[in-house]
Amino acid sequence: MSDTKPITIRLNEADNVVITRADILAGTVIPNESVKTLTSVPAGHKIATAPIGKGEAVRKYNQIIGFATEDVGSGGYIHTHNLEMQDFERDYAYSMEAQATDYLPVGNQAIFQGYRRHNGKAATRNYIGVLTSVNCSATAARYIAESVNRDILGDYPNVDGVVAAVHSTGCGMADSGEGYENLQRTLWGYARHPNFGGILMVGLGCEVNQIDFLLEAYGIERGPQFRTMTIQDTGGTRKTVERGVQMIKEMLPKANQVERSPIPASELTLALQCGGSDAYSGITANPSLGAAVDLLVRNGGTGVLSETPEIYGAEHLLTRRAVTSEVGMKLIERIRWWEEYTARNKGEMNNNPSPGNKEGGLSTILEKSLGAAAKGGTTNLTGVYKYAEEIRDKGFVFMDSPGYDPCSITGQVAAGANIVCFTTGRGSVYGCKPAPSMKLATNTTMYQRMEEDMDINCGVVVDDGVSIQEMGGQIFDRLLEVASGSPTKSEAQGFGDDEFVPWQIGAVM
Repeated sequence: MSDTKPITIRLNEADNVVITRADILAGTVIPNESVKTLTSVPAGHKIATAPIGKGEAVRKYNQIIGFATEDVGSGGYIHTHNLEMQDFERDYAYSMEAQATDYLPVGNQAIFQGYRRHNGKAATRNYIGVLTSVNCSATAARYIAESVNRDILGDYPNVDGVVAAVHSTGCGMADSGEGYENLQRTLWGYARHPNFGGILMVGLGCEVNQIDFLLEAYGIERGPQFRTMTIQDTGGTRKTVERGVQMIKEMLPKANQVERSPIPASELTLALQCGGSDAYSGITANPSLGAAVDLLVRNGGTGVLSETPEIYGAEHLLTRRAVTSEVGMKLIERIRWWEEYTARNKGEMNNNPSPGNKEGGLSTILEKSLGAAAKGGTTNLTGVYKYAEEIRDKGFVFMDSPGYDPCSITGQVAAGANIVCFTTGRGSVYGCKPAPSMKLATNTTMYQRMEEDMDINCGVVVDDGVSIQEMGGQIFDRLLEVASGSPTKSEAQGFGDDEFVPWQIGAVM
């Protein structure tokens, strides 16, 4: 870091805190703020720039991130030891800030090299999926996928692999209600996902989540590229594996008959992931990704924000951008559901940030959420969806999900996302099949330490003065390259086989 660069970052003139760029010792003068630190402050953490009385609001991004639990002097260290979350009124101002989107003319819109499926949908990858209706068939599904990948796939160079999407439920559950509906939407979403060139669904036979029930509910028809079987009807594990391998062998020739061709970027649906790992998330990677989303939306595409607990406290920033008050109200309905859900389970919405988030400088869920919401860019909120519900609106949308990343992304992919951008400040090794996952580092230190897992370093926004718009352009360009087949870091390492995690709600019976 150059000596000429300021040692803190001010995000808004109305804020009463600044963010440290590096570890700062006690007694350090902050030149631009005319304050002296009262204690040492770690990198990415907050320093009070004026006296803050007990019970007074602490502001960052020109938004309330919490309230002081004690008097804090000018230059004092603000963190979990003296900052707490409290309820306060927010003005949802439904649709008051919605404005016309500046779409690019169709002839000027970006393109990528993707696969055009027979139903007209666009794919960025070409996998065959082995889906399971129940945990009882998980091992058989894995054996099938492993056998094909090991012994057969080499003869089919246009197929990216066979993926066993296994999970831990499907029985011991009610055959109706939110949990059952979540699982069925997720399985249906994967079954119809364009990044699969063929699907084999494997069940046990006696489970609550019957394959036939799923097919009937969603109008799915069996065919050469969509096959089903159960272990009980087939005659046991060995016969199931042998039959499953044979079924996929029969799918492979057609799945291999694909060629990439130019497809408009308007057919990309981008999953936006990770609320905020550290204090830099809301300063570098998240707003940069937001700028990339704005570009994607201008090109007619779709960005999907999720992780409802991690936009909590920032939801009013999204309702203002809703295209209609009804869309904004749908988001608040999901917020209220989460408040009830956490209370019912004797939790609270402020159970985030995680220990790693706090070490990185985040104090409350309000602070985390304000940074997380930046991933959504600045365009209108055009739709709000339940978990794994098919996304039908273009533009910037929201899908309800937990903050747990693999679970959230599973829902986004089931909803139609064909590519993922995952911001991280602490470091993540996440990979996703069938949708490629790009990881955006929020800070240079972590990027350099984990470069083999990081696709883009957004830390240069702070370190080198790269603008948010320029960084967003770089992300968008790389997005098109990845959608066209260029492997992400996680793909190069083979990640993505174990990250299928449907959201489980409800009693285990």
